[in-house]
Amino acid sequence: MSGKHSMIRYEREPDGIVTLTMDDPDQSANTMNPAYVKAMSATLDRLEAERDDVTGVILTSAKTTFFAGGDLPMMSRATSDDAPALFGLLTTIKRDLRRLETYGRPVVAAVNGAALGGGLEIALACHHRIALDAKGTRLGFPEVTLGLLPGAGGVTRTVRMLGLAPALTTWLLTGRRFKPADARDNGLVDDLAGSGAELLAKAREWIITNPGAAQPWDRPSYRIPGFSQQKAQLPAFAATLRKQLKGNRLPAPEAILATAVEGTQVDFATAQLIETRRLITLLTGRIAKNMMGALFFDMRAVNGGLARPAAEVLPATKVAVLGAGMMGAGIAAACARAGLEVVVKDTTPELAARAAVPGLPITTTADVADLRGCDVVIEAVFEDPALKAQVFAEVEPVLAPGALLASNTSTLPITGLAGSVRRPADFIGMHFFSPVGKMPLLEIVVGEQTRDEAVARAFDLGRRIGKTPIVVNDGRGFFTSRVIGKFIDEAIGMLAEGVPAASIEQAALQAGYPTGPLALADEVSIVLVQWIRRQYEAATGDAFERQPSHELVDAMVDKHDRPGRAAGRGFHTYAEGRRTGLWDGLAELATPAGRAVPFADLQDRFLFAEALDALRCLDEGVLRTAEDGNVGSILGIGFPAWTGGVLRFADQHENFAKRAAELAERYGERFAA
Repeated sequence: MSGKHSMIRYEREPDGIVTLTMDDPDQSANTMNPAYVKAMSATLDRLEAERDDVTGVILTSAKTTFFAGGDLPMMSRATSDDAPALFGLLTTIKRDLRRLETYGRPVVAAVNGAALGGGLEIALACHHRIALDAKGTRLGFPEVTLGLLPGAGGVTRTVRMLGLAPALTTWLLTGRRFKPADARDNGLVDDLAGSGAELLAKAREWIITNPGAAQPWDRPSYRIPGFSQQKAQLPAFAATLRKQLKGNRLPAPEAILATAVEGTQVDFATAQLIETRRLITLLTGRIAKNMMGALFFDMRAVNGGLARPAAEVLPATKVAVLGAGMMGAGIAAACARAGLEVVVKDTTPELAARAAVPGLPITTTADVADLRGCDVVIEAVFEDPALKAQVFAEVEPVLAPGALLASNTSTLPITGLAGSVRRPADFIGMHFFSPVGKMPLLEIVVGEQTRDEAVARAFDLGRRIGKTPIVVNDGRGFFTSRVIGKFIDEAIGMLAEGVPAASIEQAALQAGYPTGPLALADEVSIVLVQWIRRQYEAATGDAFERQPSHELVDAMVDKHDRPGRAAGRGFHTYAEGRRTGLWDGLAELATPAGRAVPFADLQDRFLFAEALDALRCLDEGVLRTAEDGNVGSILGIGFPAWTGGVLRFADQHENFAKRAAELAERYGERFAA
């Protein structure tokens, strides 16, 4: 017996097991859109009407994913006027999931692909979860990364299933996406299957052997796991979260914590109500819209090839990496993990061997002949144009015809570097971020002579190795290095004005930056900051404008011998590689005038310095698209995620031009909009 209610196919076998297959006919993935809501309500009506003939239910999907989550386009448009409608929608969704888990028959989620957000929430409303142990299957709650909370029962059920601490620290506050085995080990998946057939067979077997299945919280003896021990620790949860956020303007983690804790004090239905109200508050606020805009819509556009030229090119097969330092080794490992053949060359076999990784087929060599036939070369040597020209001249003769020539430079203009190669049309910048294995961004830099085919090849390679590639035009510092330079320059300029160093670092953290700018300068290395500025000064001559921050950098390097973290001496002090505090010598720089600078001005100076320069990048054509600017600023240089990106910050600010004018009057013309 079979039938179909819009996006859910209903099939009942002679043994009474009903398979519900979610398959939205209008989308490539299932989401919690109106079609789902209508179909689920109709399906539960039918299940209840046929209860006497039903022995169990399997919920699965006809898509390659199980269920993609909430209807983000709808959610991103929500305003306070939509709150009553949102309340009704969420109430209906939760009512039907509650009907499913209290149906009185065993219900199994056969998770045949990714189940993120709303998809995992649907699975949690089943009594048993079996996940397909396949490459693309991921389970998790990414809502916190979008400024939201799991609002279809995710907070309530996860806490009741695992206990407060594991639910918060492993699942709800992290945004992590777990592989099936990891999801099983962390409590939200019960079993794994190696194939679709095994998945359904295991689901049927579980139904047959568990006719009296029910959710743990619906049993009379139920207690939240570990709650009696954790109750005394409740105040510590808030303190820990506050420490982790560092004063950051992110309401979602706080809302998740409050929803989870308050939900433990009340019955299931009331906990669900608390969850609904907090989600609506987040949905109708500005920050969630900013984060959804950048980290879903802009990200989807960028990864989908918004800036990729429409050129048909062959995929890369064999990659040469020049330089086996930290960056070169990281690039080589990323390419090898993606299944590419990789050869790493350095000046000696011993230096090249630094790039070897156990289990990865990376060839290391000092012999240029070993690069024969490579169709991509990525140079990752020191930021010296002469050295880069030398290594390209050495390897070009042995490469495959038409090989892509890429430089990992972070600041040097690509057009200038291209002048030293035989085929400047195939020369491009591929700026990776450190550490390569963790940083998701790739900045592709297009020189004046770079052809579209080279851009397309670099973009495709970036996607293959799992990076989000933004495409920008050439210029000193390109986009990311140029804009983050404003962040560091502003901080060092504040020091020169007499602002206490601790206030500078704290202002940035409370504005939402992941790292204080003085700590970041140490990471980059103060010597490199000095070197880049001197290169720019040499290139621009009399047009270069010296700033008080330049003198302070020179003093740190040349007078005080504090070059940065690698040397264990910078704006901060270090012990065994760990940052231990601000250098005592910085205290001498603080003045009464510096201490009088309003804290809000310190925060806005960071945000506006970067936003204004990003607007200049867009105006000058360095940035090709606003989407690239927003995504690149969050993923690459740590611009606060709550803003939705550096250009969205400028666009969404209540009075950007007026505030910029105020800052310009107080602190200098660099803030003139």
